[in-house]
Amino acid sequence: MNRNRKLFNLQTFTGESSSSITRSNAEALIPVQESHDIIQGVVEQSAVLQRGRRLPNMTAAQYRMPVLDMLPVAYFVNGEGGEARKKLTTMAWDKKMIYAEEIAVVVPISEAVLDDADYDIWGEVRPRLIEAFGQKIDGAVLFGVEKPATWRDDVVTTATKAGAIVALGSDLYDSILGEDGVIAKVEEGSYFVNGHMADITMRAKLRGIKDTTGQPVFKSDMQTGATYTLDGSPMSFPRNGAFDRSRALMISGDFSQLVYSIRQDITFKIFDQGVIQDPSTGEIKYNLMQNDMVALRAVMRLGWEIPNPINAMVPDKTKRCPFAILTSAASGASVAAYSAGDDPGADQEKTIYTESQLTAMTIDQIRALAAEKGYAITKTVKAEIIAEFLEQQNA
Repeated sequence: MNRNRKLFNLQTFTGESSSSITRSNAEALIPVQESHDIIQGVVEQSAVLQRGRRLPNMTAAQYRMPVLDMLPVAYFVNGEGGEARKKLTTMAWDKKMIYAEEIAVVVPISEAVLDDADYDIWGEVRPRLIEAFGQKIDGAVLFGVEKPATWRDDVVTTATKAGAIVALGSDLYDSILGEDGVIAKVEEGSYFVNGHMADITMRAKLRGIKDTTGQPVFKSDMQTGATYTLDGSPMSFPRNGAFDRSRALMISGDFSQLVYSIRQDITFKIFDQGVIQDPSTGEIKYNLMQNDMVALRAVMRLGWEIPNPINAMVPDKTKRCPFAILTSAASGASVAAYSAGDDPGADQEKTIYTESQLTAMTIDQIRALAAEKGYAITKTVKAEIIAEFLEQQNA
């Protein structure tokens, strides 16, 4: 059978074609209704898309979002008549940009497998694609894993830079709900917590919290299942593999401030000719025509932002963050946890850090610590950053 030769990746096959696969030919493989089902599935599988606030779909690659940046000020008028001169005030808006970036995957399948299978191959592939897209979105937004260059700092980095970070202490209840706990960190920015995301290991920690009589705090009886809520806000435990417990055990905040917009719902194309190359080396992995294979390509585009508009209580945006994180005491995510001595209140500027202590930190944490000490960090590789930090510390 003659098939239309199509461009795939970087190589082009040339030649005459007497027929082409039309939409009606491929309708059994890519029904129109599937796109809507898939995008809903991604939202359900992605903790970020499920908890965040969806904006109207983007109509271009960039979405400009006006954000309140200056509040008006009112004054008392002292005096009467000619002495009663009323003062002026103003308001100002800043603009934040959402950049649509592409997430894509290619699934090559042998034609022999498709011919011989007596079950729905697409039905098997679909849930895995949903999971893969959800994992990629959550990893980039929450932890900055492989995030596009145009995207802003991830949620954990944003909270860390704002100082909205709590290391798990001996009392889990105080670490979360206490005066200096995670929820209080969000409230310091004049936000109310409306949701939590946590690593699945937090379930056991929460089940272990008991009151003064030894009764579990989060379970009132043995007949009904435990409902995980904190201070009245729902709690979710993502299981798509994106949550990095080494950087955060829990993320709490006002998730209406995590906004996203979709530029393009997931679309699919079936290719039966072309080559698939290794993106890093350019090596040809499959020649679809020669290997009697077909390839399904799935593509989605979206972007996100944290508006964080000014409010009357915390006008300084560097100290205002709608999210806070709880970290493991052993992970060293809190800068204060890296005291060279036993005194947790030691002066950070005078503290000497070892290479092993710095290695246990993330790059963002090392950069934050360097900024506190006034060190200039120019490297991008972690080992080189540590060496640069130690060189300035020991100078």
